[in-house]
Amino acid sequence: MSLGAPTGNATPAPPAKLFRVVVAEDAYLVREGIRQVLEHEEEVEVVAYCADLAGLLAAVEQYQPSIVITDIRMPPTETDEGIRAAAELRLRHPEIGVVVMSQYVSPHYAIKLFEAGSARRAYLLKDRIGHLNHLIGAIRAVADGGSVVDPKVVEVLVEAKSRARNSRLLHLTTRERDVLAGVAEDKSNAAIAESLFLTKRAVEKNINSIFQKLDLPDDVDVSRRVVASLLFLSERGPEPAADDESDL
Repeated sequence: MSLGAPTGNATPAPPAKLFRVVVAEDAYLVREGIRQVLEHEEEVEVVAYCADLAGLLAAVEQYQPSIVITDIRMPPTETDEGIRAAAELRLRHPEIGVVVMSQYVSPHYAIKLFEAGSARRAYLLKDRIGHLNHLIGAIRAVADGGSVVDPKVVEVLVEAKSRARNSRLLHLTTRERDVLAGVAEDKSNAAIAESLFLTKRAVEKNINSIFQKLDLPDDVDVSRRVVASLLFLSERGPEPAADDESDL
């Protein structure tokens, strides 16, 4: 037997942890759910649990994790802290993978998460977090430089893209969209004219053109301004048609 060789009774060393993880989630039940999923996973070592954005960023600096799992909405503002954290980490620690969790299907947040690149980023719905394969799969993917998007979010994004291609707003010129934005803000024609440096008559002309292009009948029961505003707010995003200088 060579010097230093292990004996037959030696206990094998436990496998090294592959992923050091910081979890940021302010909801206790969700946090405990993640804990239960990951605590027996041999590949994962959770080094910190945080409840707000400041705690997350401090934990990253202290523990240097390979993966961050974060909720989208956390204190202090309960808006988009997870997305902001992912953006900051891409600048300061591009090697860290980020798995963002959302309670709702929010294509807007998914787009914001991936707008600077999809590498090392995942977007999962919280109802998937309880399934080990989904969460571990996302961790492995982002650690390997890949990306993951929840299938439900993909479906909504595809539907939104299809609506955008068929949107009646596509037929509006840039000037008409500017005028319609003013209508959606409940501005008067005079206020819209002042903000866009147009005459009141030019605004009225644009509004009539908008109603025609959006195929809105002159219905005394429903204000066309209200319907046009709702269309604008729900379908905002498609590129406008080429400007027609005659409507200025």
